[in-house]
Amino acid sequence: MLSYRHAFHAGNHADVLKHFVQVQLHLYMNQKDTAYTYIDTHSGAGVYALDSTQATKNAEFDTGIGPLWNRTDVPAPLAPYLDLVKAMNPSGKMRYYPGSPYVADQMTRLEDRLRLFELHPADSKILADNFRKAEAHRAEQGERARGRRVIIERGDGFGSLKALLPPPSRRALVLIDPPYEVKDDYRKVRDALDEALGRFPSGIYAVWYPVLQRMESRQFADRLKRLPAKEWLHVTLTVSTPGPDGFGLHSSGMFILNPPYTLEPLLRETMPWLVQVLGKDAGASFLIERGTQVTGAAAARTSNAGGARMPVGNARRASPLSGSGSLRLPGQAMPQRTETAQGGADAAPGSKAGAQNRAKRFSRPQGEGEPGRPVSRSRDTAPRGGERPDERFDPARGENQPRYADQRRPSGPRREAGAGGQGQGQRPGKPAPGRTRGGNRG
Repeated sequence: MLSYRHAFHAGNHADVLKHFVQVQLHLYMNQKDTAYTYIDTHSGAGVYALDSTQATKNAEFDTGIGPLWNRTDVPAPLAPYLDLVKAMNPSGKMRYYPGSPYVADQMTRLEDRLRLFELHPADSKILADNFRKAEAHRAEQGERARGRRVIIERGDGFGSLKALLPPPSRRALVLIDPPYEVKDDYRKVRDALDEALGRFPSGIYAVWYPVLQRMESRQFADRLKRLPAKEWLHVTLTVSTPGPDGFGLHSSGMFILNPPYTLEPLLRETMPWLVQVLGKDAGASFLIERGTQVTGAAAARTSNAGGARMPVGNARRASPLSGSGSLRLPGQAMPQRTETAQGGADAAPGSKAGAQNRAKRFSRPQGEGEPGRPVSRSRDTAPRGGERPDERFDPARGENQPRYADQRRPSGPRREAGAGGQGQGQRPGKPAPGRTRGGNRG
Protein backbone atom coordinates (compact mmCIF):
# COMPACT_ATOMS: atom_id res chain seq x y z
CA MET A 1 0.00 0.00 0.00
CA LEU A 2 1.36 3.39 -1.06
CA SER A 3 -1.49 5.70 -0.12
CA TYR A 4 0.33 7.41 2.75
CA ARG A 5 1.66 10.90 2.05
CA HIS A 6 3.32 12.68 4.94
CA ALA A 7 2.48 16.09 3.47
CA PHE A 8 -0.98 15.78 5.06
CA HIS A 9 0.60 15.50 8.53
CA ALA A 10 3.68 17.72 8.24
CA GLY A 11 4.51 19.77 11.33
CA ASN A 12 2.04 18.09 13.70
CA HIS A 13 2.81 17.20 17.33
CA ALA A 14 4.29 13.85 16.29
CA ASP A 15 6.78 15.63 14.00
CA VAL A 16 7.75 17.96 16.83
CA LEU A 17 8.64 15.02 19.09
CA LYS A 18 10.39 13.06 16.34
CA HIS A 19 12.52 15.90 14.97
CA PHE A 20 13.36 17.30 18.40
CA VAL A 21 14.79 13.89 19.36
CA GLN A 22 16.54 13.58 15.99
CA VAL A 23 18.28 16.95 16.40
CA GLN A 24 19.54 15.96 19.84
CA LEU A 25 20.89 12.65 18.48
CA HIS A 26 22.79 14.49 15.73
CA LEU A 27 24.25 16.93 18.25
CA TYR A 28 25.52 14.00 20.29
CA MET A 29 27.03 12.26 17.26
CA ASN A 30 28.76 15.47 16.20
CA GLN A 31 30.73 15.63 19.43
CA LYS A 32 33.28 13.15 18.00
CA ASP A 33 35.46 13.96 15.04
CA THR A 34 34.93 10.54 13.47
CA ALA A 35 32.43 10.58 10.62
CA TYR A 36 29.18 8.63 10.89
CA THR A 37 26.47 7.34 8.57
CA TYR A 38 22.86 8.47 8.84
CA ILE A 39 20.32 5.95 7.51
CA ASP A 40 16.67 6.92 6.97
CA THR A 41 14.54 3.92 6.02
CA HIS A 42 11.39 5.94 5.18
CA SER A 43 12.50 9.42 4.19
CA GLY A 44 9.42 11.01 2.64
CA ALA A 45 9.73 14.12 0.48
CA GLY A 46 12.31 15.88 2.64
CA VAL A 47 10.63 19.32 2.70
CA TYR A 48 6.93 20.21 2.96
CA ALA A 49 5.03 23.38 2.10
CA LEU A 50 2.60 24.18 4.90
CA ASP A 51 0.48 26.32 2.57
CA SER A 52 -0.06 23.47 0.08
CA THR A 53 -3.43 21.82 -0.50
CA GLN A 54 -2.32 18.66 1.25
CA ALA A 55 -1.02 20.40 4.38
CA THR A 56 -3.98 22.77 4.74
CA LYS A 57 -6.61 20.03 4.36
CA ASN A 58 -6.44 19.10 8.05
CA ALA A 59 -3.95 21.80 9.16
CA GLU A 60 -2.27 19.38 11.53
CA PHE A 61 0.64 21.78 11.93
CA ASP A 62 -1.64 23.74 14.27
CA THR A 63 -1.22 20.90 16.78
CA GLY A 64 2.59 21.04 16.60
CA ILE A 65 4.90 23.64 15.15
CA GLY A 66 2.15 26.30 15.00
CA PRO A 67 1.79 26.88 18.77
CA LEU A 68 5.61 26.92 19.16
CA TRP A 69 6.33 29.42 16.40
CA ASN A 70 6.11 32.67 18.37
CA ARG A 71 6.90 31.38 21.85
CA THR A 72 9.67 33.16 23.72
CA ASP A 73 9.85 30.82 26.74
CA VAL A 74 11.17 27.81 24.83
CA PRO A 75 13.33 25.41 26.91
CA ALA A 76 17.00 25.40 25.95
CA PRO A 77 17.02 21.79 24.60
CA LEU A 78 14.21 22.66 22.18
CA ALA A 79 15.91 25.78 20.78
CA PRO A 80 18.18 24.03 18.18
CA TYR A 81 15.15 22.33 16.64
CA LEU A 82 13.14 25.55 16.41
CA ASP A 83 16.14 27.45 15.05
CA LEU A 84 16.48 24.89 12.26
CA VAL A 85 12.81 25.23 11.26
CA LYS A 86 12.92 29.03 11.37
CA ALA A 87 16.06 29.06 9.24
CA MET A 88 13.97 27.53 6.45
CA ASN A 89 11.60 30.50 6.70
CA PRO A 90 13.80 33.63 6.64
CA SER A 91 10.79 35.86 6.05
CA GLY A 92 9.46 34.97 9.50
CA LYS A 93 6.27 33.47 8.08
CA MET A 94 5.72 29.77 8.70
CA ARG A 95 5.64 28.33 5.17
CA TYR A 96 8.02 25.33 5.05
CA TYR A 97 8.61 22.45 7.38
CA PRO A 98 11.58 20.04 7.21
CA GLY A 99 11.31 16.28 7.03
CA SER A 100 13.86 14.00 8.68
CA PRO A 101 16.19 13.98 5.60
CA TYR A 102 16.46 17.77 5.63
CA VAL A 103 17.04 17.77 9.40
CA ALA A 104 19.88 15.29 8.87
CA ASP A 105 21.30 17.31 6.00
CA GLN A 106 21.45 20.45 8.15
CA MET A 107 22.76 18.76 11.28
CA THR A 108 25.44 16.49 9.76
CA ARG A 109 28.89 17.57 8.62
CA LEU A 110 30.58 17.35 5.22
CA GLU A 111 32.41 14.16 6.16
CA ASP A 112 29.23 12.39 7.29
CA ARG A 113 27.17 10.25 4.93
CA LEU A 114 23.41 10.13 4.35
CA ARG A 115 21.66 7.05 2.98
CA LEU A 116 18.00 7.82 2.25
CA PHE A 117 15.25 5.40 1.15
CA GLU A 118 11.72 6.15 -0.01
CA LEU A 119 9.34 3.67 -1.63
CA HIS A 120 6.57 6.03 -2.77
CA PRO A 121 7.36 7.04 -6.38
CA ALA A 122 6.13 10.64 -6.11
CA ASP A 123 7.83 11.37 -2.79
CA SER A 124 11.02 9.67 -3.94
CA LYS A 125 11.21 12.00 -6.95
CA ILE A 126 10.52 15.09 -4.83
CA LEU A 127 13.19 14.00 -2.37
CA ALA A 128 15.79 13.64 -5.14
CA ASP A 129 14.86 17.03 -6.61
CA ASN A 130 15.13 18.75 -3.22
CA PHE A 131 18.62 17.40 -2.59
CA ARG A 132 19.72 18.20 -6.11
CA LYS A 133 18.80 21.83 -5.48
CA ALA A 134 20.54 21.76 -2.09
CA GLU A 135 23.76 20.41 -3.61
CA ALA A 136 23.66 23.05 -6.34
CA HIS A 137 23.25 25.75 -3.69
CA ARG A 138 26.24 24.42 -1.76
CA ALA A 139 28.33 24.37 -4.90
CA GLU A 140 27.51 28.04 -5.48
CA GLN A 141 28.69 28.78 -1.94
CA GLY A 142 31.97 26.97 -2.56
CA GLU A 143 31.22 23.92 -0.39
CA ARG A 144 32.38 20.60 -1.78
CA ALA A 145 31.45 17.29 -0.22
CA ARG A 146 33.97 14.43 -0.24
CA GLY A 147 32.63 11.59 -2.34
CA ARG A 148 28.93 10.87 -2.60
CA ARG A 149 27.70 12.41 0.61
CA VAL A 150 23.99 11.80 -0.02
CA ILE A 151 22.66 8.69 -1.76
CA ILE A 152 18.93 8.42 -2.41
CA GLU A 153 17.33 5.12 -3.40
CA ARG A 154 13.75 4.35 -4.29
CA GLY A 155 12.98 1.24 -2.31
CA ASP A 156 12.11 -0.27 1.03
CA GLY A 157 14.58 0.73 3.70
CA PHE A 158 13.90 -2.39 5.78
CA GLY A 159 15.82 -4.56 3.36
CA SER A 160 18.72 -2.12 3.02
CA LEU A 161 19.95 -2.11 6.61
CA LYS A 162 21.65 -5.45 6.12
CA ALA A 163 23.81 -4.11 3.29
CA LEU A 164 24.76 -0.86 5.07
CA LEU A 165 25.63 -2.22 8.49
CA PRO A 166 28.18 -2.07 9.90
CA PRO A 167 29.27 1.22 8.28
CA PRO A 168 32.94 1.83 7.37
CA SER A 169 33.41 4.33 10.21
CA ARG A 170 31.73 2.02 12.75
CA ARG A 171 29.39 4.86 13.74
CA ALA A 172 25.77 5.05 12.62
CA LEU A 173 22.46 6.73 13.44
CA VAL A 174 19.43 4.92 12.03
CA LEU A 175 15.93 6.43 11.91
CA ILE A 176 13.03 4.06 11.22
CA ASP A 177 9.77 5.87 10.52
CA PRO A 178 7.37 3.74 8.43
CA PRO A 179 3.78 4.87 7.79
CA TYR A 180 2.30 1.90 9.70
CA GLU A 181 -0.43 1.67 7.08
CA VAL A 182 -0.65 -2.05 7.61
CA LYS A 183 -0.24 -4.08 10.78
CA ASP A 184 2.73 -5.90 9.27
CA ASP A 185 4.86 -2.75 9.61
CA TYR A 186 5.17 -3.33 13.36
CA ARG A 187 6.61 -6.79 12.79
CA LYS A 188 8.93 -5.54 10.04
CA VAL A 189 10.36 -2.87 12.33
CA ARG A 190 11.15 -5.38 15.06
CA ASP A 191 12.63 -7.93 12.68
CA ALA A 192 14.78 -5.28 10.99
CA LEU A 193 16.08 -4.04 14.33
CA ASP A 194 16.80 -7.56 15.54
CA GLU A 195 18.91 -8.25 12.45
CA ALA A 196 20.59 -4.82 12.57
CA LEU A 197 21.61 -5.27 16.21
CA GLY A 198 23.11 -8.64 15.31
CA ARG A 199 25.28 -7.02 12.63
CA PHE A 200 26.02 -3.73 14.38
CA PRO A 201 25.10 -3.78 18.10
CA SER A 202 26.70 -0.41 18.95
CA GLY A 203 24.64 1.74 16.56
CA ILE A 204 21.99 4.21 17.68
CA TYR A 205 18.52 3.21 16.43
CA ALA A 206 15.59 5.61 16.74
CA VAL A 207 12.05 4.40 15.99
CA TRP A 208 8.96 6.59 15.69
CA TYR A 209 5.52 5.02 16.02
CA PRO A 210 1.90 6.20 16.49
CA VAL A 211 0.15 5.34 19.74
CA LEU A 212 -3.16 3.96 18.50
CA GLN A 213 -5.97 1.82 19.89
CA ARG A 214 -5.01 -1.22 17.83
CA MET A 215 -3.32 -4.08 19.66
CA GLU A 216 -0.14 -3.96 17.54
CA SER A 217 0.49 -0.36 18.56
CA ARG A 218 -0.16 -0.91 22.25
CA GLN A 219 2.22 -3.88 22.40
CA PHE A 220 4.87 -2.37 20.14
CA ALA A 221 7.06 -0.71 22.78
CA ASP A 222 7.07 -3.81 25.01
CA ARG A 223 8.24 -5.92 22.06
CA LEU A 224 11.08 -3.49 21.32
CA LYS A 225 12.21 -3.67 24.95
CA ARG A 226 13.07 -7.33 24.43
CA LEU A 227 15.52 -6.63 21.61
CA PRO A 228 19.19 -7.44 22.39
CA ALA A 229 20.29 -3.84 22.90
CA LYS A 230 22.42 -2.72 25.82
CA GLU A 231 19.97 0.03 26.82
CA TRP A 232 16.77 1.63 25.58
CA LEU A 233 14.87 4.88 26.12
CA HIS A 234 11.16 5.34 25.46
CA VAL A 235 9.26 8.64 25.36
CA THR A 236 5.66 9.37 24.36
CA LEU A 237 3.74 12.63 23.92
CA THR A 238 -0.06 12.72 24.25
CA VAL A 239 -1.87 15.95 23.38
CA SER A 240 -5.50 14.93 23.96
CA THR A 241 -7.80 12.21 25.21
CA PRO A 242 -8.48 9.51 22.59
CA GLY A 243 -11.83 9.86 20.88
CA PRO A 244 -14.58 7.28 21.39
CA ASP A 245 -14.27 6.16 17.76
CA GLY A 246 -10.52 5.53 18.09
CA PHE A 247 -9.66 7.61 15.03
CA GLY A 248 -7.12 10.40 14.87
CA LEU A 249 -3.56 10.67 16.09
CA HIS A 250 -3.58 11.88 19.67
CA SER A 251 -0.27 10.37 20.82
CA SER A 252 3.05 9.20 19.42
CA GLY A 253 6.30 7.78 20.72
CA MET A 254 10.01 7.58 20.09
CA PHE A 255 11.91 4.43 21.06
CA ILE A 256 15.71 4.72 21.05
CA LEU A 257 18.05 1.74 21.29
CA ASN A 258 21.53 2.51 22.66
CA PRO A 259 20.51 6.10 23.50
CA PRO A 260 23.10 8.72 24.47
CA TYR A 261 23.29 9.36 28.19
CA THR A 262 22.54 13.07 27.58
CA LEU A 263 19.11 12.51 26.04
CA GLU A 264 17.03 11.54 29.05
CA PRO A 265 17.78 14.70 31.11
CA LEU A 266 16.92 16.84 28.08
CA LEU A 267 13.60 15.03 27.67
CA ARG A 268 12.73 15.50 31.34
CA GLU A 269 13.35 19.21 30.95
CA THR A 270 11.37 19.62 27.72
CA MET A 271 8.43 17.22 27.83
CA PRO A 272 6.45 18.99 30.63
CA TRP A 273 6.66 22.23 28.64
CA LEU A 274 5.46 20.54 25.44
CA VAL A 275 2.49 19.03 27.27
CA GLN A 276 1.59 22.45 28.64
CA VAL A 277 1.81 24.19 25.26
CA LEU A 278 0.45 21.48 22.93
CA GLY A 279 -2.06 19.84 25.27
CA LYS A 280 -5.73 20.14 24.28
CA ASP A 281 -7.46 18.75 27.34
CA ALA A 282 -6.87 16.98 30.64
CA GLY A 283 -5.71 13.86 28.78
CA ALA A 284 -2.47 15.54 27.66
CA SER A 285 0.56 13.83 29.20
CA PHE A 286 3.99 12.41 28.54
CA LEU A 287 5.87 9.27 29.50
CA ILE A 288 9.60 8.60 29.86
CA GLU A 289 10.97 5.10 30.40
CA ARG A 290 14.49 3.74 30.39
CA GLY A 291 15.83 0.26 30.90
CA THR A 292 17.86 -2.66 29.62
CA GLN A 293 17.09 -5.76 27.62
CA VAL A 294 16.29 -7.91 30.67
CA THR A 295 12.83 -9.11 29.54
CA GLY A 296 11.95 -5.52 28.88
CA ALA A 297 11.82 -4.59 32.58
CA ALA A 298 12.01 -0.83 33.02
CA ALA A 299 14.62 0.54 35.39
CA ALA A 300 12.49 3.64 35.93
CA ARG A 301 9.02 4.62 34.79
CA THR A 302 7.94 8.17 35.29
CA SER A 303 5.26 10.42 33.87
CA ASN A 304 4.02 13.94 34.38
CA ALA A 305 1.97 12.56 37.28
CA GLY A 306 5.24 12.20 39.16
CA GLY A 307 4.79 8.56 40.19
CA ALA A 308 5.51 5.10 38.94
CA ARG A 309 3.09 3.54 36.48
CA MET A 310 0.78 0.83 37.77
CA PRO A 311 1.53 -2.61 36.32
CA VAL A 312 -0.92 -3.87 33.74
CA GLY A 313 -2.07 -7.31 32.71
CA ASN A 314 -0.62 -10.24 34.65
CA ALA A 315 1.81 -7.94 36.45
CA ARG A 316 -0.92 -7.08 38.98
CA ARG A 317 -1.16 -10.73 40.03
CA ALA A 318 2.58 -11.22 40.32
CA SER A 319 2.70 -10.43 44.05
CA PRO A 320 0.63 -11.70 47.00
CA LEU A 321 0.64 -8.17 48.38
CA SER A 322 -0.98 -6.60 45.30
CA GLY A 323 -4.54 -7.27 46.46
CA SER A 324 -7.04 -10.07 46.77
CA GLY A 325 -5.52 -12.05 43.92
CA SER A 326 -5.43 -15.81 43.54
CA LEU A 327 -1.66 -16.34 43.64
CA ARG A 328 -0.80 -19.64 45.37
CA LEU A 329 2.33 -21.65 45.69
CA PRO A 330 2.33 -25.24 44.35
CA GLY A 331 0.34 -27.43 46.72
CA GLN A 332 -0.91 -24.49 48.78
CA ALA A 333 -4.58 -24.35 49.70
CA MET A 334 -6.78 -21.43 48.75
CA PRO A 335 -6.89 -18.87 51.61
CA GLN A 336 -10.27 -18.63 53.30
CA ARG A 337 -12.33 -15.45 53.10
CA THR A 338 -12.66 -15.41 56.89
CA GLU A 339 -8.92 -15.09 57.28
CA THR A 340 -8.87 -11.79 55.40
CA ALA A 341 -11.83 -10.50 57.39
CA GLN A 342 -10.17 -11.12 60.75
CA GLY A 343 -7.90 -8.14 60.29
CA GLY A 344 -10.82 -5.70 60.37
CA ALA A 345 -9.77 -2.10 60.32
CA ASP A 346 -6.19 -3.05 61.11
CA ALA A 347 -5.87 -4.95 57.83
CA ALA A 348 -5.82 -1.86 55.66
CA PRO A 349 -3.56 -2.22 52.61
CA GLY A 350 -1.10 0.35 53.86
CA SER A 351 -0.99 -0.70 57.54
CA LYS A 352 1.65 -2.86 59.18
CA ALA A 353 -0.96 -5.22 60.60
CA GLY A 354 -2.49 -5.60 57.16
CA ALA A 355 0.85 -6.61 55.70
CA GLN A 356 1.33 -9.21 58.44
CA ASN A 357 -2.13 -10.66 57.86
CA ARG A 358 -1.52 -10.87 54.14
CA ALA A 359 1.79 -12.59 54.75
CA LYS A 360 0.03 -15.14 56.98
CA ARG A 361 -2.53 -15.83 54.28
CA PHE A 362 0.14 -16.93 51.86
CA SER A 363 2.27 -18.97 54.26
CA ARG A 364 1.81 -22.22 56.15
CA PRO A 365 3.68 -24.35 58.68
CA GLN A 366 6.18 -26.73 57.20
CA GLY A 367 4.62 -30.07 56.38
CA GLU A 368 0.97 -28.98 56.70
CA GLY A 369 -1.32 -30.77 54.31
CA GLU A 370 1.37 -33.27 53.22
CA PRO A 371 0.54 -36.85 54.18
CA GLY A 372 3.11 -38.71 56.19
CA ARG A 373 4.88 -35.63 57.58
CA PRO A 374 4.44 -34.47 61.19
CA VAL A 375 3.30 -30.97 61.87
CA SER A 376 4.81 -28.66 64.43
CA ARG A 377 4.56 -29.73 68.09
CA SER A 378 3.24 -26.26 68.81
CA ARG A 379 -0.20 -27.64 67.98
CA ASP A 380 -0.11 -29.94 70.99
CA THR A 381 0.55 -27.06 73.36
CA ALA A 382 -2.19 -24.87 71.84
CA PRO A 383 -5.28 -24.24 73.98
CA ARG A 384 -7.94 -26.89 73.60
CA GLY A 385 -10.82 -24.44 73.78
CA GLY A 386 -12.38 -25.69 70.57
CA GLU A 387 -12.22 -28.61 68.21
CA ARG A 388 -9.40 -28.79 65.76
CA PRO A 389 -10.61 -28.37 62.18
CA ASP A 390 -8.41 -31.30 61.15
CA GLU A 391 -9.23 -33.52 64.16
CA ARG A 392 -9.29 -37.16 63.20
CA PHE A 393 -9.45 -39.22 66.42
CA ASP A 394 -8.50 -42.84 65.88
CA PRO A 395 -9.67 -45.21 68.68
CA ALA A 396 -7.57 -48.03 67.21
CA ARG A 397 -4.31 -46.15 67.61
CA GLY A 398 -1.36 -47.78 69.31
CA GLU A 399 -0.47 -47.18 72.91
CA ASN A 400 2.45 -44.93 72.11
CA GLN A 401 1.05 -43.26 68.99
CA PRO A 402 -0.17 -39.64 68.98
CA ARG A 403 -3.84 -38.97 69.45
CA TYR A 404 -4.35 -37.47 66.00
CA ALA A 405 -3.67 -39.21 62.71
CA ASP A 406 -2.01 -36.18 61.11
CA GLN A 407 0.65 -36.13 63.88
CA ARG A 408 1.99 -39.63 63.30
CA ARG A 409 5.44 -40.14 62.02
CA PRO A 410 5.91 -41.80 58.65
CA SER A 411 6.51 -45.50 58.56
CA GLY A 412 9.86 -46.73 57.29
CA PRO A 413 13.15 -48.31 58.25
CA ARG A 414 14.02 -45.49 60.67
CA ARG A 415 13.50 -46.53 64.31
CA GLU A 416 13.29 -44.31 67.33
CA ALA A 417 13.12 -45.71 70.86
CA GLY A 418 9.85 -45.22 72.71
CA ALA A 419 8.47 -46.38 76.01
CA GLY A 420 8.87 -50.11 76.46
CA GLY A 421 11.56 -50.31 73.75
CA GLN A 422 9.05 -50.14 70.88
CA GLY A 423 10.07 -48.28 67.73
CA GLN A 424 7.84 -45.76 66.04
CA GLY A 425 7.98 -47.71 62.80
CA GLN A 426 6.66 -50.99 64.37
CA ARG A 427 3.12 -52.03 64.99
CA PRO A 428 1.86 -51.61 68.60
CA GLY A 429 2.87 -54.41 70.95
CA LYS A 430 5.61 -55.88 68.76
CA PRO A 431 9.17 -55.32 70.06
CA ALA A 432 11.71 -53.81 67.71
CA PRO A 433 14.49 -56.23 66.78
CA GLY A 434 18.14 -55.31 67.11
CA ARG A 435 19.93 -52.97 69.47
CA THR A 436 18.15 -50.02 71.02
CA ARG A 437 19.72 -46.57 71.56
CA GLY A 438 20.63 -47.52 75.13
CA GLY A 439 22.74 -50.46 73.94
CA ASN A 440 20.44 -53.20 75.40
CA ARG A 441 19.05 -55.95 73.25
CA GLY A 442 15.31 -56.24 72.94
